[in-house]
Amino acid sequence: MSVESVKSEARPEAGPELREPPVAEGAVPLLGHGLKLARDPLAFLSGLRDHGDVVRLRLGPKTVYAVTAPALTGAVALSPDYIIAGPLWESLESLLGRQGVATANGAQHRRQRRTIQPAFRLDVIPEYGPIMAEESHALVARWRSGEVLDVTAESFRVAVRVAARCLMRGSYMDARAERICAALATLFSGMYQRMVVPLGPLYRVPVRSNREFNRALADLHLLVDEIVADRRASGQKPDDLLTALLEAKDENGEPIGEQEIHDQVIAILTPGSETVGSTIMSLLLVLAEHPDLGDKIRDEVKTVVGDRPVAFEDVRKLRYTTSVVVETMRLYPAVWILTRRAVTDTRLGAYRIPKGADVIYSPYAVQRDRRSYDRHEDFDPDRWLPERAKAVPKYAMEPFSVGNRKCPSDHFSMAELTLITAAIASAYRFEQAPGSDPRPRIGITLRPRRLLLRALPR
Repeated sequence: MSVESVKSEARPEAGPELREPPVAEGAVPLLGHGLKLARDPLAFLSGLRDHGDVVRLRLGPKTVYAVTAPALTGAVALSPDYIIAGPLWESLESLLGRQGVATANGAQHRRQRRTIQPAFRLDVIPEYGPIMAEESHALVARWRSGEVLDVTAESFRVAVRVAARCLMRGSYMDARAERICAALATLFSGMYQRMVVPLGPLYRVPVRSNREFNRALADLHLLVDEIVADRRASGQKPDDLLTALLEAKDENGEPIGEQEIHDQVIAILTPGSETVGSTIMSLLLVLAEHPDLGDKIRDEVKTVVGDRPVAFEDVRKLRYTTSVVVETMRLYPAVWILTRRAVTDTRLGAYRIPKGADVIYSPYAVQRDRRSYDRHEDFDPDRWLPERAKAVPKYAMEPFSVGNRKCPSDHFSMAELTLITAAIASAYRFEQAPGSDPRPRIGITLRPRRLLLRALPR
């Protein structure tokens, strides 16, 4: 299965005169549509497709253009008329900074991509295989029969450890993994609120939620400074991303600044760990709700590897397991909302988009659209069989985005997620424990709210 192999859908041509997109219903004074986005964003964004391919929203004083059609979300991602900016990225700058690969634009972004891309080449990823396998089996070995698992902690722990050990090699990460996870949980929840309800100075009022957010932010930045300082003090230069950053040069051939190094480390640790951890949580929820999937994965692993532990080298043969991962990312995308900003007056389909306009689109809404998928709400891994995948419109399934903002670690993450899923499903089946709350937790990423699972050995 190849997600990139889906059918092409032509971008609509503009008519003689470009139109203003319609305004979505339900705006309230002052807050506009921000209240709906804060209360039930998944339902609100999913319903916008019924009102047009592009719809205008009000977020406080701002007008935001919501793009709902797959072909047009692809056009936004690929067009040079749009840059990384808008409410999402403004809310993330306090965490990711302005000089990391996640938030930079133009020449700086292109240089940063060149710095980090070698770590994710297809021929390099097998070098990470033993670490991925070791962490996958260590995760399973931590669990005991009948034990109730805090899936949030377990998922983020393995995601952080894989990222740290593969990309910033060093045992100094072990003691910091829990602090990173705790800080990220607080930050990503608070940042979504700041995006959809942009109250500016009110977020500096010293109420409890603001104090917790600021403490978590300060601790994460302190952690990054400690990581960089420890590497420099060690005098070691392993072949990893952190070494590449410490030795990187700017456009003038000078070493990049301390702030850029700091922001780049944040960009390596934070988005990758958060998105992979959120996806692992969703995968475990899927295995609990659909026990037959776990049975099929176990049988596939048994057929491929026999009695030995599953290894990185087996991943390409685990086609059904991979399809389960892809279908999980379709229905439960960790990155469920994205924003861009128009840098010139431009068009999108038949609509006029003015310079400076903020544009948002939701992979969650696009990937659950009934116009793109048969039985769009059903969990069906077989829809990614080659003969069926061809029926999916282009850009209706792009879990790692496209264009120059495509996630550089897409193959790395798919291998990691497939291997972890195979190891988990081979060893355990799961049922929800009392106190579990699988409803979506709406933050910058999407994941179950509080998932407690009982691990039952096979």
